[in-house]
Amino acid sequence: MRKRASTKGKIIIAALLICLSASYFYSWKDDVMRKFVYPLQYDYLVRQYAYEDKVDPALVASVILVESKFDERAASQPGAHGLMQVMPDTAQWIADEMGMTDYTPEKLNDVRTNIRLGTWYLAYLLKEYDGNQVLALAAYNAGRGHVDSWIQKYGWTKNFQEIEKIPFSETREYVRIVLLNEKHYKQLYDF
Repeated sequence: MRKRASTKGKIIIAALLICLSASYFYSWKDDVMRKFVYPLQYDYLVRQYAYEDKVDPALVASVILVESKFDERAASQPGAHGLMQVMPDTAQWIADEMGMTDYTPEKLNDVRTNIRLGTWYLAYLLKEYDGNQVLALAAYNAGRGHVDSWIQKYGWTKNFQEIEKIPFSETREYVRIVLLNEKHYKQLYDF
């Protein structure tokens, strides 16, 4: 009888150790993912402007990751700037729409201003396309003019979800990656 109890005890202890090890591994894995794969710099600003503009902060973080990998000095060949890679003309239009009287082009390089403008624009696009993330993200990447022409040319509705039908390969990949990243941000962070 004692030998049986001793064996059961060892099995229970081994099972507990396995569970604790697995728990530690998954916690460690999430830490690695947060640090190296899905970082969230400027967390407070991402959350603040996302909540103000009623946009999922995971979506904002995902756009930043794809656009600049959280490099505040990022600049594209066409001239987009900052974390959310906003074009100067678009930034001026956004600032005017938001009633920002103190906006200057130099402020596009400021982290707070860039996230504020980019998040507002993302919210605007989501409203413009009735909450359709595929169309809004395609417009963020390729421009509203392209997306509007595709809607007209191909007869897309505001319920469009067929990413593979987006004519620009860069935009197709952009939309896919942002949406995939958004899922990971939701899993890793408390949004």
